[in-house]
Amino acid sequence: MDTFLDRGPELARLRRALRHDGDALACVYGRRRLGKSRLIRELVAERPVVYYVGDDRNAPVQRDALAREIGRLLPGFAAVTYPGWNELLDRFWREAPPDVPLVIDEFPSLVTVSPELPSLLQKYCDLTSGRRRKTILCGSSQRMMLGLLLDAQAPLHGRAREIVKLEPLEAGWLSHAIPVRDPADAVERWAVWGGVPRYWELARDHRRHADAVRALLLDPLGVLHREPERLLLDEMTEATRAASVLALIGQGCHRISEIGGRLGQPATSLARPLGRLVDLGFVAREVPFGAAERDSKRSLYHIADPFLRTWFRFVEPNRSRLALGLLSAVEADLRRDMPSHVGAAWEELARRSVPRLTLSGRTFEPASRYWGRSSASGLTEIDVMAAEQGNPDHVLVGEVKLTCSDTEVDRCAAALAARAATLPILAGKTLSFALWIAHQPPTRPARRRPRGLTVVTAADVMQVLR
Repeated sequence: MDTFLDRGPELARLRRALRHDGDALACVYGRRRLGKSRLIRELVAERPVVYYVGDDRNAPVQRDALAREIGRLLPGFAAVTYPGWNELLDRFWREAPPDVPLVIDEFPSLVTVSPELPSLLQKYCDLTSGRRRKTILCGSSQRMMLGLLLDAQAPLHGRAREIVKLEPLEAGWLSHAIPVRDPADAVERWAVWGGVPRYWELARDHRRHADAVRALLLDPLGVLHREPERLLLDEMTEATRAASVLALIGQGCHRISEIGGRLGQPATSLARPLGRLVDLGFVAREVPFGAAERDSKRSLYHIADPFLRTWFRFVEPNRSRLALGLLSAVEADLRRDMPSHVGAAWEELARRSVPRLTLSGRTFEPASRYWGRSSASGLTEIDVMAAEQGNPDHVLVGEVKLTCSDTEVDRCAAALAARAATLPILAGKTLSFALWIAHQPPTRPARRRPRGLTVVTAADVMQVLR
């Protein structure tokens, strides 16, 4: 992707490390395809740098390759065969010009074939070289990077001046990468690709969204057809078990007891793998508004990453049909079910937008979904609930719709207010109401709005989610 999107805070932290008066170690990590290498290129643009991408080749071959990269800066450096990493690093530390960063990308791959490397880097990072030596380590395996940096027993523990984790980009940046005129179309694309810049870049090469989904996801030869397998292998020692858990969540099992029952395992045995998936941002644990965060009995799990949610809903259950070339049949199922899939993504974007919006002249805390019993109609669900900042007695109540015409807004708002009035959790609270509508067909505008109601559009959400 030619345009460098966002990443201002991350870039500022890394630049601060490079400006440090002495030696400094900085680390960048995050799942694959988030733009870590692109961030590094932006960081070191127009300055001398030694940049090396680690891989799975054996150590002597990689030392020769790194020596050649250093040789572009120090003529003759690659003329020597280095018997070990210590000899190579010692010479680089002594002879490279001050302030020239050594950047090792895909550091976990290099450590796999050279496990002594972290200890050697610790030794050189602890030296006071007087040459303001800067080292940047970068990797896609969050599990390995965190183990190398944060584990109290790891050699590099406590050495990093900056540790930067890259997260997926917010939804509002998508239209900067994929040309879409209608914000509602951006919501549909977000529901499939999520916030991974490389996915956006790949999708941009296709004229239509449906063409991109077919070529990249559904086609067994597509670049992203097996992407979740690679992600899980990067992060999980038990990738098969994690894939099974994700598949069941994608099929609608949202309680840990349901997942355990389908796997034939006690629910207690799933706490650790589920916790790991939550830490990685692949799965989210959800409790209803007003419930204690640690309320395990009411917890629901859903796939948090839009791309993984798409894959486990439409690709994983259909892999046999896709392998037989029945792409058109799977596409028909996808077209049928896509509105509900996009609707779930639009709900999440609506909740995410709440603390960044001013609604009815007020600002609110992060929003949650609510599900529970009402005094009138049994179980009730509300899409959005949030307490006002600094005033828990004022609550925002919202509903999220993909499509709602202007003439239907009043009816929807009245129904929402009627449901809210039956909820014991809202008794005695002052309420504001909001409707999130991704697409509003042009109709005759309603003559009035219920007092305290705000209508939020896809354009409003995309504007604040940046």
